[in-house]
Amino acid sequence: MNSGQDTVEERICVGGRDIVLARPREWESLLTEEAFEREELLPYWAHLWGSAVALAEAVSGERIGGRRVLELGCGLGLPSIAAARAGALVTATDWSAHAVRATAANADLNGVEIRTVVADWNDPGDLIDQAPWDLVLAADVLYERPKSRALLGLLPRLSDTVLLAEPGRAPAQAFFDGADTEWEVTEVSARVDPRVTVHRLRRLRGMEVAASGRTPP
Repeated sequence: MNSGQDTVEERICVGGRDIVLARPREWESLLTEEAFEREELLPYWAHLWGSAVALAEAVSGERIGGRRVLELGCGLGLPSIAAARAGALVTATDWSAHAVRATAANADLNGVEIRTVVADWNDPGDLIDQAPWDLVLAADVLYERPKSRALLGLLPRLSDTVLLAEPGRAPAQAFFDGADTEWEVTEVSARVDPRVTVHRLRRLRGMEVAASGRTPP
């Protein structure tokens, strides 16, 4: 975060322990005319979304000590911090350099180590080169149909296991419709926000696809 930015610290209880997040006091104040003209510049990263809280809670219950975990669209870094606190080797990514800086600062604030990388789903070469990841995390990233399509193509190249938190946005349905042919999708208990569902995606192997009667992609 910029040193001159007005920030506030917030405590979120995750897995029975507090995580402290520094975030812009008023994320709407970061909105600019240029951001509205170029939607990719909208400062979604600066808001603490309910999906991030639910995903962090779900991650805190996972046995991921020593595992390589990748977060896509890290925002303020809450799920990544929860994963690092659980002993995972975490790489947090976002298209926004501001988000990556905020996540790095919040990791330091909580005394955990997280590798942070600016990464664009349209050019994910470095992330694919480091695959397979043991687990991929994503919270509230399916708010546009193009993002749903991009994620469908990207996830199989990254990992066989994904935890994805989603608050029921309409564009997300295109993702789940497409995921049905290649992934087993189940729900993970994370009693935080009744509007948010945390989905576990496990990639199906050839014999499993045949046994399920699904049409291969």
